[in-house]
Amino acid sequence: MGLKQALTDPNSDPKKRRRVGFSSIDVGVEANECIKIFLVNCKEEVGVEDSFQIDPIDLNQFFDEDGKIFGYKNLKINIFLSTISFHAYADITFESSSDGGKGITDLKPALQKILGESLVEDKEEFLQTFSAGIDYIRNVMSNGEVLHREATTGDNKSNNQLEAESFTVEHQVIRMAVNSMSVGELYCRLVPLVLLLVDGSSPIDVTDPRWEIYLAVESKSNDQGVVGAKLLGFAAVYRFYYYPESSRLRISQVLVLPPYQGKGHGHLLLKVLNSVALSENVYDVTVEEPSDYLQHVRTCVDMHRLLDFEPIKQAISSVALHLKQGNLSKKPYKLQSDPPASAVEDVRRSLKINKKQFLQCWEILIYLELDHSDSNCMENYRTLITDRTRNDILGKDTGAAEKQLIEVPNDYDHEMTFVVFCPSDNVKVENINTEAEGNQDTREEQLKQLVDERMKEITEVAQKISLKRQ
Repeated sequence: MGLKQALTDPNSDPKKRRRVGFSSIDVGVEANECIKIFLVNCKEEVGVEDSFQIDPIDLNQFFDEDGKIFGYKNLKINIFLSTISFHAYADITFESSSDGGKGITDLKPALQKILGESLVEDKEEFLQTFSAGIDYIRNVMSNGEVLHREATTGDNKSNNQLEAESFTVEHQVIRMAVNSMSVGELYCRLVPLVLLLVDGSSPIDVTDPRWEIYLAVESKSNDQGVVGAKLLGFAAVYRFYYYPESSRLRISQVLVLPPYQGKGHGHLLLKVLNSVALSENVYDVTVEEPSDYLQHVRTCVDMHRLLDFEPIKQAISSVALHLKQGNLSKKPYKLQSDPPASAVEDVRRSLKINKKQFLQCWEILIYLELDHSDSNCMENYRTLITDRTRNDILGKDTGAAEKQLIEVPNDYDHEMTFVVFCPSDNVKVENINTEAEGNQDTREEQLKQLVDERMKEITEVAQKISLKRQ
């Protein structure tokens, strides 16, 4: 971690130099505004600001005082993370430092909170890690279990781009227990990326033997042997005991390094995890608080499997037929749109997809069966999604005097805030009912927004699946 203060003219007037300091209360600078984070592949990229820059979720959370840093003028922090050994170095520069009423923020503890054991304070020592750690990933994965491998041949241009070298690229997925020393150390070095890129994440317990890590790795080899190996991403999975003699796989963290995102590596990790669940006959697979994008990828993976699963096809066709022929806008008309309990169990037992995920996919399976040019059919489908969304919020057996959707104040987003209120028999609800009636339009608009979002998710997945299966 290097700290550099800009030099001032020693012959300048001391009084003028004092004016450079803070003349009023220091308002500070947000961490998000003065910190940049770069992923670097070699020592030549360290200190170069056109290296690959990542977009972290929120750096302010690692600093006190509402994420602000105090006591520095023109503070600039560039953090360089090595993709070779996953060590980190922070280059810190500022013009001057002074207590402007809020003290001077100690940057070292805050940066250690982000970077942990990965932080190397001396720049020269950090630069040496690129050569010393050139085989780090290959050494760590050498004791792992290879679950998947596929090789392709490509052309790699040299730095001067004058000649091409033929090599073999092999993508592997390797399973390892996190509680081994070398794997635990690797995960600890990956924690900064987890904290910076996975919203709401926290480090796993590397001493717990039930944690497993699945590494997506790319190795390159030519006629002389392996040129190198690099980590593309990973998934951290916890194996829960399920009575009496089974287990459940919970996917806790999935992270593909930003330079390699959008190339199918996360998709591959999920497919391999599904294969593990089937081969080891676990009870089911769940995902802990998935991001919107991870949920999207997961749904796409599961949709392909469900579309080829014969036992549920008749039930899907039955719902689709009723949507084509019926009219859900009429009050007496009711459609049993949920999958039969037998289908839910068949999917869990044969595909290891849990019920909650299956219900998400079920709506898309129905959508794919419909004639999208039939306005009546699509109006029925939207009514179905609206009813299901309302039921998810209020429950399926909601009466007029039972659960109520009540708008409440909120410091973050007042318009989108509501709670479900269940009055007991001895509670007076006249005022609540009056307010509920007054806010009916607001609640309906909120419901409409939720339905619009869900319809967008459904159509995006359906279009992607349809293109893949053409």
